[in-house]
Amino acid sequence: MPHDSTWPGSREDSDLTPGTRTSPARQAERGRPGYNQRMWREVAFLMTNLPMGIVGFVLTVTAVALGAGLILTIVGFWVLAGGLVAIRSFGAIERGLLRGLLDEDIAEPLPIGAGREGGNFWRRTFDVMSDGLAWRTALYLFLKLPWGVLTFALTLVALIVLWPVLPWITRGLSTVDRLLAASLLAPAALTVRVRELEQDRGTVVDSAAADLRRIERDLHDGAQARLVALAMDLGLAKEKLTEDPETAARMVADAHGEVKLALQELRDLARGIHPAVLTDRGLDAALSSVASRCTVPGGVRVNADLPGGADRDSRPDSAVEGIAYFTVSELLTNVSKHAGARTATVDAWRSGNQLMLQVRDDGNGGATENPGGGLAGLAERIRAVDGVFVVDSPVGGPTTVTVELPWRTGSGR
Repeated sequence: MPHDSTWPGSREDSDLTPGTRTSPARQAERGRPGYNQRMWREVAFLMTNLPMGIVGFVLTVTAVALGAGLILTIVGFWVLAGGLVAIRSFGAIERGLLRGLLDEDIAEPLPIGAGREGGNFWRRTFDVMSDGLAWRTALYLFLKLPWGVLTFALTLVALIVLWPVLPWITRGLSTVDRLLAASLLAPAALTVRVRELEQDRGTVVDSAAADLRRIERDLHDGAQARLVALAMDLGLAKEKLTEDPETAARMVADAHGEVKLALQELRDLARGIHPAVLTDRGLDAALSSVASRCTVPGGVRVNADLPGGADRDSRPDSAVEGIAYFTVSELLTNVSKHAGARTATVDAWRSGNQLMLQVRDDGNGGATENPGGGLAGLAERIRAVDGVFVVDSPVGGPTTVTVELPWRTGSGR
């Protein structure tokens, strides 16, 4: 696989599920209590529980009690809404501490009222007061004080007289902290999904715009320019037809050659938009076609175990087929240009409700993932349709790129 700066590189400990990647040493450290760096981070977090609990408890009780006491007045709404905003902000601090000290990566929520244009004072106030995360955070901060007193006391005693069992005490207490935070400080699953869909929509729109610009550029610089030159040549040939027939005939013959070249460029452009072989014969034949054009010295072997062929009802959605085709095409193009490989292999198969693709080569390896690079763009497109894109490319090779796409049928035909 290619190893230029535009390729997304192998991720440490990569697998088929996205998420936080950790080194083997850190994974081993997470697996057992012991006198290690993680234990001291847990001790630090447990010692902060009491001061954070005091501040959070005072903030929550003051905001809710004062706001509820003045609820019959407009001031009460202001106080309660402002208190909930402050409580929500305090929750962000807690998530930061959990992330930094306990490696508990809780997703950040969307802003209150996200996605709603404008809105008057009462609309914004209602959004704040009906925000579920703000009220869950208030409950978390209310419970934080008694829990903080307990954890502070137990941790302090363990540091002094229970040193032999300190790692087990801190692990147990911090586990409760993780569970409490995950249940009360995390945004609702629907909110997280909405954010993911918004990000995916932006990726798809950007990709579509980039494709349109590429098609426009190819037409303008390629076939259109050639056809304009052809029209001019035919005009000159028409002028010379009576006074110099031989020259005119030669010019017409040259124009005929230009027509063939223009037609070939248009065919190549059409194949780049959506190849006819993919529509007519399915992904298996389309992958074999793109593999036959790859310039790897030893050739590309295609192993495809896919249902369908020309039977469209059993094939994936046309959009999924298109993404799969262009992903393999781009990967093989980069293998030819950058990998220094002698052979490559493309595997495609169905696994449950997933379309699986794997492209391997025996090249130099060392593929790296850089934002804005070519393969990073491929990864974004795959993930925009809830797919998975994983690169395994140690220095020296071989390189394996695994792609998982949802097997969708019945639409886009």
